[in-house]
Amino acid sequence: MQVKATFRQSTGTGRGVAGPRGRAARRTVATLALLAATVTTAACTGSDDPAVTPPQSTVVQPGRPGETASTVAPEDFEPGVESATHNQVDMDYFADMIHHHLQALEMSDLAPDRAQDPEVLALADRIRDVQAAEIHGLAAWLQERELPVPVELEQGDGSGPRLPDGAAEHDHGAMSMPGMLTDEQMAELAAASGAEFDRLYLEGMIQHHEGAVEMSVTVLNEGTDERADELATDIGAGQQAEIGRMQDLLAGL
Repeated sequence: MQVKATFRQSTGTGRGVAGPRGRAARRTVATLALLAATVTTAACTGSDDPAVTPPQSTVVQPGRPGETASTVAPEDFEPGVESATHNQVDMDYFADMIHHHLQALEMSDLAPDRAQDPEVLALADRIRDVQAAEIHGLAAWLQERELPVPVELEQGDGSGPRLPDGAAEHDHGAMSMPGMLTDEQMAELAAASGAEFDRLYLEGMIQHHEGAVEMSVTVLNEGTDERADELATDIGAGQQAEIGRMQDLLAGL
């Protein structure tokens, strides 16, 4: 997780600078830091370390300009009023990232019955917990601005966020987002088990995370909303770190 710390420090450097020029400089630093982020084998859990215990679900609670973000439980998230306006890039990012995260949940839901490596199973549990919580933060931003939320957040069966019934059949545009797995890839993953599932899951999730990083870089460069900056920074840095971890796991299969 050293990558996330470095990335947050880089993005926080210019937050106190007012005006478009200050925001542009901050986004440039954030983008370069995210693109350059790497995770070495020494920084990751080694093969002799125990599997990571999935953390409790949290959501990023952005601070006011000049302040750092914090993490809170989804039910404690408090939407705030932003001084900066949002643009279409921001709106697209929040709606699209919800769809993007939903596919990661779908992929990770397959792991308990198919994964062989306990570290792959622990990773899938972590990804599901983190991204389900992030969906709540993404949806809160849309709700605050009275924009459509493309998911049902709470399910009576405790299954968590999902698309409303029938919505997936009409959402062909979601498949064009960076990193999204095709229907064929998802079917192949669902049909696999054991070591083959572990390999396909890691390869697919690396592809998926790389797409999320690309989407986060875009909103950092082109968006105008402060909270979009905060969430894109957190999502991008977190997924960049997980890419390094997954590459190590894949190499060890």
